[in-house]
Amino acid sequence: MTDVLSTTSHAAAPGPASPPTFAVISGEQVQRALAGSEKQLVELVEATYRLHGAGDSVNPPSYFLRFPDRPTARIIALPASIGGSVHVDGLKWISSFPENVSAGLPRASAVLILNDHDTGYPFACLESSVISATRTAASAALAADWLSRNRPRPRRVGFCGTGLIARYIHTFLARTGWAFEAIGVHDVAADSAEGFCGYLRQAGATEPVTLHDSAEGLIRSSDLVVFATVAGRPHVTTPAWFTHNPLVLHVSLRDLAPEILLGSANFVDDVEHCLKADTSPHLAEQHVGNRDFLNGTLNDVMLGRAAPPTDRPVIFSPFGLGVLDLAVGKYVYDEVARAGELRLIDDFFHDLRRYG
Repeated sequence: MTDVLSTTSHAAAPGPASPPTFAVISGEQVQRALAGSEKQLVELVEATYRLHGAGDSVNPPSYFLRFPDRPTARIIALPASIGGSVHVDGLKWISSFPENVSAGLPRASAVLILNDHDTGYPFACLESSVISATRTAASAALAADWLSRNRPRPRRVGFCGTGLIARYIHTFLARTGWAFEAIGVHDVAADSAEGFCGYLRQAGATEPVTLHDSAEGLIRSSDLVVFATVAGRPHVTTPAWFTHNPLVLHVSLRDLAPEILLGSANFVDDVEHCLKADTSPHLAEQHVGNRDFLNGTLNDVMLGRAAPPTDRPVIFSPFGLGVLDLAVGKYVYDEVARAGELRLIDDFFHDLRRYG
């Protein structure tokens, strides 16, 4: 493995005498490249949503690898291609093994492969759990902004589920201008809730923090509710908990019963992606036999084609698009290259002569 101190672009198609290079970018490098760039990353995610909405992307359905002997676990492949200034293809390969948590490991682990647009050669492999959390949090912060522009701005935020994703979402909210009067916390695992409170103190949060022993208490006391759990099926089933019309970032996708969605305004990142795999919107579609309960996509809101109402709860359910991972991954690659810290694997590609 070689540390390369130049920032020569991979993008130009390699000539006959220039075999393609392949870089490995560690999680530590990823985190360093992203640190302190929350506003820029939210802008990048917004631009990516706009590219996707304009058709300058390819984002086929995700593929779920499931295991009969490990029913709670899965590994998901998210292939994608994006144009614009990113101009890259690739694949995120992300596993979710909830049993890891009890063993002291994070639930999710991931890698991201970036492929050159012109040759198809993979040119980088990046640790991607941080990239995945970052694009999820940036998407949530972007949605919170756009979906509250014609509503009273939320002042009380509640986090249902307090793992890595919740931590990243709070960080992105805090560093993109959000200030709250109160923070609520609920998790079925008491140690996770306590750990999240410790993170809030360490992060310098000055708002009073309340630990709730029920999801009901958290929801009723919050006008911005963040669901970031590992729930596999709806566990919040009472529409009356939402009569104060909160804005809900339904990031974990399977927390809410269909009845709650059917009494709310619903926005997604991509309709076809979100209405599958027994997500709450998918269950709502099966319940009523149509998609009329959907008000549009986040891109529709950004383009002025849809607007969140003020007289109902507003729910954003993002499936998570591979194009967002590509955009953030390419940003990381460029930052690491600019710093002269790409670690190239010598002779990763071998036997490049057509006839030997």
